[in-house]
Amino acid sequence: MIYDGTAPADSDVPRTGGLPLAPAGFTWPMCGSCCGEPLQFFVHLPVEYGVLSVFVCQNDPGACEFWDATSGANRVYLFPREELQPVSVPETGVTLLPAVSAIRTHVVTLDPEENDGHDGHDELAPDAYDLARSGWKREPEERFGKQREVLGSLGGSPSYLEDDRLPACPSCAGTTEFAAHLEEGISSQTAMNLGGQLGYVFVCRACREGAFLTD
Repeated sequence: MIYDGTAPADSDVPRTGGLPLAPAGFTWPMCGSCCGEPLQFFVHLPVEYGVLSVFVCQNDPGACEFWDATSGANRVYLFPREELQPVSVPETGVTLLPAVSAIRTHVVTLDPEENDGHDGHDELAPDAYDLARSGWKREPEERFGKQREVLGSLGGSPSYLEDDRLPACPSCAGTTEFAAHLEEGISSQTAMNLGGQLGYVFVCRACREGAFLTD
């Protein structure tokens, strides 16, 4: 997922920031960790099976454990694509990012030899998301490429996440599937404060909700 400029706050396009779109009757989620304040809306992400909507507590970063999938300090919803509408924003709390970032997707094909590790010895094999991110628009004279343009990825497998941190569905306690990586953002105006960590989104299609955590 690549940064693609700005977008209207209520647009039904892949974006971070702006207003959440939800079915009629949706209530803005509150932090269930310790502050009890409204969560901040992070991303509107249309996928083949609906729309993922992610909220993370930012009222007092570090106090509420937004990085923990079971803390109550974040929320993931899976909405149907039809009849979504902008949600009324609470008058208190840290609820919206200062700016909207449009997202475009770019399919990355990796060289199998590059992803084979180092001669099959003890070192970890290069991670697919790491390889795609580090190689984005890399030019010979650029040391790091334009990695800040990368806002995450869709599908695949969670990058370097330990098996014991894979979250269960908060409703049915069943297995969730990995849906997306989320980076903080490209600038201070567009970025969610994730403590400099990578975000992971998981979803239970049956219950139409999911889980969020960071590494």
